[in-house]
Amino acid sequence: MHFYIPVLTSLEEPQNTKTFKLTYNEIDYTNQRMIMKTKLVNNALNYYLENQSELRNELLDFLRIPSISTSEAHQPDILLAADFLVKKLTQLGFEKVISFPTANHPIVYAEKMVDPQKPTVLIYGHYDVQPTDPLDEWNSPPFEPQIEGEYLYARGSSDMKGQIWASVSALQSILRTTELPVNIKYILEGEEEIGSPSLEPFLKQNKALLSCDIVINPDGGMLAPDKPTLIYALRGMAYFELRVFGPSADLHSGLFGGVVDNPANVLSRLIGGMHDELGRVTLPGFYDRVREISPEESEELSKIEIDEEVYKAITGVPALGGEVGFQPVERIGARPTLDVNGLYAGFIEKGAKTIIPAYAMAKISTRLVPDQDPEDVEKGFRAYLEENAPESVRWELDLLSGAPAYLAEAEAPGVSFFIDALKQTWGVQPFRKREGGSIPVATSMKDILGVDSIITGFGLPDDQIHSPNERMHLPTHAKGVQTLIRFFLSF
Repeated sequence: MHFYIPVLTSLEEPQNTKTFKLTYNEIDYTNQRMIMKTKLVNNALNYYLENQSELRNELLDFLRIPSISTSEAHQPDILLAADFLVKKLTQLGFEKVISFPTANHPIVYAEKMVDPQKPTVLIYGHYDVQPTDPLDEWNSPPFEPQIEGEYLYARGSSDMKGQIWASVSALQSILRTTELPVNIKYILEGEEEIGSPSLEPFLKQNKALLSCDIVINPDGGMLAPDKPTLIYALRGMAYFELRVFGPSADLHSGLFGGVVDNPANVLSRLIGGMHDELGRVTLPGFYDRVREISPEESEELSKIEIDEEVYKAITGVPALGGEVGFQPVERIGARPTLDVNGLYAGFIEKGAKTIIPAYAMAKISTRLVPDQDPEDVEKGFRAYLEENAPESVRWELDLLSGAPAYLAEAEAPGVSFFIDALKQTWGVQPFRKREGGSIPVATSMKDILGVDSIITGFGLPDDQIHSPNERMHLPTHAKGVQTLIRFFLSF
């Protein structure tokens, strides 16, 4: 079954159409339906408010599980987190709940089918979390959740156990007070933080099981606590490791300095040449396939005011940078970038050691926009190195991972309902934006399942995800639950 929600694209009356007037009986029936739906929503909202503490305590238990996917030592914790979700979804009344084994970590699938003729919403999430290093920068243990003021501090609170729990809380509030008007499926993986190696094969092998009309992906975020946000585009990524080799072993910089090229110096020069004075990436062909945004979209994005002072405060930088000629909101989501993510060369411990290192290494990521291809970027990268690297060194370049950008259809099913739910909850018109990050599963689901994703989430820019002292803003999370209640009851 395919479910499509009409979207009004013009205020002009269609040509050659008849005008219909509702009878009093039809108006009365419509009003009764609206009153009944409002009552159902209010009952679910009241349940949530009355049971908020209990639901939060369950989230705290979930956050106490150190489900770090990057470490084999935490494999038992990964299994514990998957089992936690299986038990909770079973408790909620999902008829089919399965923990599918993979080559690495389980994928939890659940479904509650109320009527095959009704639309089906598939909710994506990941229960694995990032490592906690450096531990000494945490103000409290990362897996001992702490509530301070309006914030809940713990690893995974915002990314993304808290986001999973928003939908769980919303569904419990509905199921304990009424019946669902829509079918619900969950797909919850434990490998997102290691690149989701098992997810795409699982999608391909289980297309029928995962068939749906709408995908909700809450791995996005909001612009600010007072700015509800819907994301319609994501940047892709090509992630590289570049290694530059010089002498066969570290050399004395006094005896050999001046006659042997230093790989660290060469790498620094190569990196320094990857941007021009306007902030543009200099890899050959890098912009050849960039899909430029329309003037209309640029005008729409300009409604998202980027307060440079706020960004400076969040990031701690003295001034913003980036590609000249584009407004900040475009540079964040609609323009491609290249960034060095890590560097290693020579002696980096405390003290001094005067050497010419044998090699130097950099990890470099490029964020891509629609129509750019990671393999094309790799070709341009190699061409840049062949042209600019001196013959006195040799180099190696590996494309470690790559994913194309994602762009949803403006009229994707469910979008109008979700925008309305955001508007009712926050009392303001939601913002639509391009997100600078990458969520490869959105592209995979569109390619394999043929369904666009509603990319949302109730995290904030200063939640410090992937960093010490990760946190979740509790009032925003509560509004997120209320939004999801309204959305699920919209059908």
